[in-house]
Amino acid sequence: MCETCGCGLTNPNVLLHEHEIETKRVDLEEKVLRHNDRLAERNRGIFEATQILVVNLVSSPGAGKTTLLENTIRALKGEMAIGVIEGDQQTDRDAKRIEATGVDVLQINTIDACHLDAHMIRHALDHFSLLELDLLFIENVGNLICPGAFDLGEDFRVVVLSIPEGEDKPLKYPGVFIGSHLVLVSKVDLLRVLELEVNQFFTNVKKVHPHVPCLSLSAKTGEGMEGWYSWLRDKVKAKKKNLNQPPK
Repeated sequence: MCETCGCGLTNPNVLLHEHEIETKRVDLEEKVLRHNDRLAERNRGIFEATQILVVNLVSSPGAGKTTLLENTIRALKGEMAIGVIEGDQQTDRDAKRIEATGVDVLQINTIDACHLDAHMIRHALDHFSLLELDLLFIENVGNLICPGAFDLGEDFRVVVLSIPEGEDKPLKYPGVFIGSHLVLVSKVDLLRVLELEVNQFFTNVKKVHPHVPCLSLSAKTGEGMEGWYSWLRDKVKAKKKNLNQPPK
């Protein structure tokens, strides 16, 4: 059971009729999400005031988010100041990998929760010198369901969909794709081995979110990575430009 979003909610000490169980579950979820949205707006205000571009990376476990981040940081850290918040239920393994790239990183262990939330992010920000950052990555807990419901105050939610997961994931888990601003199809170096076509993935993404941009890449071979780097450069510049413009 997730302690924050209530997924799998059960209470053996309360006996309710079926319709009451459903009503209680819906009311709890709505209350939790409303509270989270208020906190997310506060985070967003902090990010706007400090001119930090914030990217929330979401995927299934093992899709390659951490490897993608390692390569991205090494490619861009000479151009911009980068920070990372790592989310996992247990261990600091990913945070140690990111720390080895030379950037500031904080690990959040969610324990029983299956996602990060805005409250966790707000407290994590105290670890960083925000005025010195240009780009903050949030690597969410590996999960294609709950993270899609929780706004963290980020500028962009990027879904990483790996080739080994199969092309049907957007159809099975549409919510997180519908709420995304960019979809990265990763591990394309495995297409030939698995006898798949990348267009199959793009087609299914577009079925649930017709206008979302999609990029294909491989952190292992470097294929397509420059497109991802360019997207980040453009978004960082655009945020600073928009915030520095005088009011009309």
